[in-house]
Amino acid sequence: MIQPPYLVGQMLLAMPGMSDPRFDRTAIAMCVHDENGALGLIVNQVEQGIDACGLMQQLGVDPGAVPVGTPVYAGGPCEPQRGFVLHSLDYNHAATLQVSGAWGLTATLDILRDIAGGTGPKRWLLALGYSGWGPGQLDTEMTRHGWFAAPASPDLIWSCPSDERWRAAFAGAGVDASLLSAVAGSA
Repeated sequence: MIQPPYLVGQMLLAMPGMSDPRFDRTAIAMCVHDENGALGLIVNQVEQGIDACGLMQQLGVDPGAVPVGTPVYAGGPCEPQRGFVLHSLDYNHAATLQVSGAWGLTATLDILRDIAGGTGPKRWLLALGYSGWGPGQLDTEMTRHGWFAAPASPDLIWSCPSDERWRAAFAGAGVDASLLSAVAGSA
């Protein structure tokens, strides 16, 4: 039996015209994808009305030297009250999931304390919620119009401005996103 291609460590990009408006032009850093389901974080939609310092304060963590205005991302519609940190691999905690040698994912208060104290990862992104799929759900969705899998790199996450990540991920796969259409054609 041939195993389906898993998307761990790749970017999942919403195609124009996707039927679910919550994912319009989203770039999702895929962290888990196997026979049990999939989980990723949207890395190009900033939460409005809160920054990392404010969120840390709400959680009882002194933000220390975290710059005011550091964005919090809307990681996805699942469990929007739950926090996740996508980060560089220079930080490893017992609860850290190493993702294909590209980045780590940690969802504990310890990482927030470490970031605030200067002992956390050098590069990080804080998200509320996640994008999740049940067993086989994403595999089925990948056979229909809506999603495009693209290579990912740490530079795409850490060096590219968040509002350019969707287009940049397409470009990294050799696709000019401005040529994509929300309307299907016929041949």
